[in-house]
Amino acid sequence: MTTTLANATLDLDEKGRLLNPVFKGETKKAGRYGFRGDVALKFAEQFADEKRPPEIVTDQVMMVCDDGATIPFFSSFLLSFEYLALVHEVLGPYFVPTGKYIVFCDNIDLSKKYTVKMGDISYTVLPIDEATVYNETLELLYLEKNDLKKFDTAGKLDAVANAATKFSATYTPLSYEEGLKIMGPIRDLGANRPV
Repeated sequence: MTTTLANATLDLDEKGRLLNPVFKGETKKAGRYGFRGDVALKFAEQFADEKRPPEIVTDQVMMVCDDGATIPFFSSFLLSFEYLALVHEVLGPYFVPTGKYIVFCDNIDLSKKYTVKMGDISYTVLPIDEATVYNETLELLYLEKNDLKKFDTAGKLDAVANAATKFSATYTPLSYEEGLKIMGPIRDLGANRPV
């Protein structure tokens, strides 16, 4: 393998931020590195040699790195809009102004779609209701699931990232501060589940 993830995303993997990988490696496009899984946004305090799970993660992440230093495409799930600041803090240094960054938030109005600018990075912030980030992203980018069945995970990630480069929709502008005021409560994902 000629490209390592530490090189592709500077050091996210070395810092232990890339978790539960469904895919982590080179994709079918030459020089492109991809990741699907979860990204730790805030680590829990550790005592002695005890290893604790992160306090806050962004789930169902899809991202690629084409040039060894920047991430031009990122899509994920956030339990709370508030965590967008952590996404920007942890991953923003690797993002580029021309990149496509799609975040599905669990606690925003289901009828609303926003464009949130933080620094020179624009985030597409969308609601999510029971669906997965993968399915929602395919729908957003007008990709047919059946058309992707012939690809393996790396090929599917390439197809999604390639389609994202053509995505140009903008939504209601919203500042992060305004978003904090209108976001709903954080849902307990474990509620009402059988034991």
